[in-house]
Amino acid sequence: MTRLDDVALLQRLVAFDTVSQRSNLPLLDFLADYLDGPGVRISQLAAPDGLKANLLVELGPTPDGTRGGLLLSGHTDVVPADETDWVSDPFRLSEREGRLFGRGAADMKGFLAVATNVAAAVSPAGLRQPLVLLFTYDEEVGTLGARHFVDGWTHRERLPRAVLIGEPTRLRVVAAHKGFVHVRVDLSGVSAHSGYPHLGRSAIEPAAEVVRALTAVRRQLEAERVSSSAWFPEVPFVPLNVGVIHGGAAPNVIPDRCTLEITLRPLPGMDAAPLLDRVQDAVRASAGAAPWACTVVSESPPMLTAPETPILRALGAITGQVTPETVSYATDAGWLQTLDCDCAVCGPGDIATAHKPNEHMPVADLRGARDLVERLVTRCCGGDA
Repeated sequence: MTRLDDVALLQRLVAFDTVSQRSNLPLLDFLADYLDGPGVRISQLAAPDGLKANLLVELGPTPDGTRGGLLLSGHTDVVPADETDWVSDPFRLSEREGRLFGRGAADMKGFLAVATNVAAAVSPAGLRQPLVLLFTYDEEVGTLGARHFVDGWTHRERLPRAVLIGEPTRLRVVAAHKGFVHVRVDLSGVSAHSGYPHLGRSAIEPAAEVVRALTAVRRQLEAERVSSSAWFPEVPFVPLNVGVIHGGAAPNVIPDRCTLEITLRPLPGMDAAPLLDRVQDAVRASAGAAPWACTVVSESPPMLTAPETPILRALGAITGQVTPETVSYATDAGWLQTLDCDCAVCGPGDIATAHKPNEHMPVADLRGARDLVERLVTRCCGGDA
């Protein structure tokens, strides 16, 4: 396949509508064809439903168990682009005033384009250590693809220990982030005509008491500190957010169900289980006689990488950044570190433009990412990137 420059490749990637509710297989097929060649080993690792997949691309020598080399990772899915404020087609990349606009331009198809082109440009036979690409599905709805990869991958020795996740950080190096836990609370009642309330039992009223109790838990968490709190001076605690409430069918019907969706963001070093226990204790104490259930919809662990690890030393030498930073959102790195990987997060674009209309990335960031990834591949894998 004809090679494209980074902007042109990003244009092709943005044109694939990979909103999380849709399949990413057409995008993966395109990338597999684009990267296919001598010395390139390509695997599509299907999701349980077969409608999506993770893409694993391996170049260079067969791993020898030392876990040298470099893994470049990013997610292929994007959030919906249903906002009315877009000034251009969100799935058609456009350039204005030195910025590239499109859904996924920053989060995170820009990095996918750079990583793909760097891999396409190297000579696999010239690499002294493996170069691996891992492109995942459904990061935006709970890092589901990364978790599926971790749960099913039995060849840990084939993965480099050094991992770069190219989330948009304005090319700042990040060594730690919070986790993410999405919990659904379902409360049940008995439906009836609102003119005959004695025949029914509202599910919304106990839900209101549960929200009150969860608010108390949120305030308690805001006052608590752990050893890693100092790394997150802006929000040094576990945030708890009651983000969604669904209940009832009509104003004249006693509601027989109500669902709350909440999120928590554990700090590095924290186990999510005690936090979930506190949520369930609050629900149990406030729901009264209403039947209820708590379900963990998705979970992504926090990430922490020691400053002395080779991946952070290499990125510091390339960028000149002395001290790595932290962020309060979760990434696929939380799961990948459970494979005994040293993860760093660093990529083009700004998270502040992601998940919004007119998402964009400076062209200069794309060029900077290409230089950074090429130099990192040379350091970690040898050969010419």
